[in-house]
Amino acid sequence: CPLPGDSYGVLPRPCRALVLLNPQSGSGRALDDFQAVVQPMLAEAEMATTIFITERPHHAHEKVRDEDLSQWDTLVVMSGDGLLYEVVNGLMERPDWKDTMKKPLCILPGGSGNALAASINYYAGYDHVAKKKLLTNCTFILCKGLHTQMDLVSLSTASGKRLFSFLGFGWGFISDVDIDSEKYRWLGNARFTLGTLQCLAKLRVYQGRLSYLPATAEQGPLPAPRDPHVPVTNGQAGHIHPPAGTEAPGSLPTDSLLAPLGQPVPAHWTVVPEEEFVLVYAIYQSHLGTNLLMAPAARLHDGCIHLFYMKAGISRVALLKLFLAMSRGTHLDLNCPHLCYVPVRAFRLEPRVAAGIMTVDGEALACEPVQG
Repeated sequence: CPLPGDSYGVLPRPCRALVLLNPQSGSGRALDDFQAVVQPMLAEAEMATTIFITERPHHAHEKVRDEDLSQWDTLVVMSGDGLLYEVVNGLMERPDWKDTMKKPLCILPGGSGNALAASINYYAGYDHVAKKKLLTNCTFILCKGLHTQMDLVSLSTASGKRLFSFLGFGWGFISDVDIDSEKYRWLGNARFTLGTLQCLAKLRVYQGRLSYLPATAEQGPLPAPRDPHVPVTNGQAGHIHPPAGTEAPGSLPTDSLLAPLGQPVPAHWTVVPEEEFVLVYAIYQSHLGTNLLMAPAARLHDGCIHLFYMKAGISRVALLKLFLAMSRGTHLDLNCPHLCYVPVRAFRLEPRVAAGIMTVDGEALACEPVQG
């Protein structure tokens, strides 16, 4: 049964779901898999579906931003993580975002990486699976109808963008692999293996300053880690409540932990002494991909950003060993001196020059100072 202290909601029966589906995602099988695997299970669970097929980038973003969503009890995304990123940011652009963000969201894996789906499968205590088995597990979780909270991270960039992220922010090696391997999308998850080998061959170093607010006791205790064997479903996206009275109705939540990007970080933050990195990755869920268990301690709503950074000087062999260990979540056991991991509440990254790809939830961003 669910743990005390965790609040769960249950979807109504019968339930009306809006399914946002990208037929081009992953290896292009999302629609076939939905009809063959998902639809029969949902019909049995008394879930009526309206299918919205995206035809271009930002199509889902516009749909959820502009449409009256009151006729649906849940929004289901059948695609990769990129489509859920569109949906979350579309919802956050609505004047009624506070209410709309309470509508449960569900992810069904239909992409290449499927990091959030793999994370939820892990939190639910299921065995590590991929492809159709992962899709079946996630559909079963949706059919059960239990939903809970999920953390969202607020990101701000030097050029004035405000983004909301549910998975992770990256710069350097991992982001290079993610974006460089797009051309091998037809390979499915194997695109990341090929991309990793290619990026290892031309290993780059990135210069910049990384600062963070550690998730220590002075900031108030973190919620206890969740029991991984409690069934959890795809959560409503949570948001951080700013101090009362500081925001106008409909305005976005205040980033109460952050100083403006042009100013130095607050004095109680930690500034990393090194300024040459192979990668920086701030992840808030357990998995970076179906086969990459990057943050085994992460939970859906632990109020924590799991910050990893790799200092320059690591050999290609050591880096490859870390990535192979990450498939089992044992990379930190290798005690690699170049890899650092710290749980934080907020971070700032200031690249020295605009070099390298930045990603948010797997989508490319222009390289510039950013904080979250």
